[in-house]
Amino acid sequence: MENTSAPFTPDWNNSRDANYQHLDPHQIEMIDEALNSIGDYGEVRLIVEKGRLRFLVTQKSFDVLKIQPGVIFKDLK
Repeated sequence: MENTSAPFTPDWNNSRDANYQHLDPHQIEMIDEALNSIGDYGEVRLIVEKGRLRFLVTQKSFDVLKIQPGVIFKDLK
């Protein structure tokens, strides 16, 4: 399953998006890419060390009632 949503572009004048001041545009783009890659049941975890984003961890999950054999291996390529 492929997510075709547009990449997130923060609006720095919007108070909600102003909270991203500690993330540079490259990091925001990486987070957006990770969110688009995990599918409907995955998760993205952000690991922060000393107040800075250090790691981005993704976990992809599958609903076994909805997928067919061979889908998991194909998605790992």
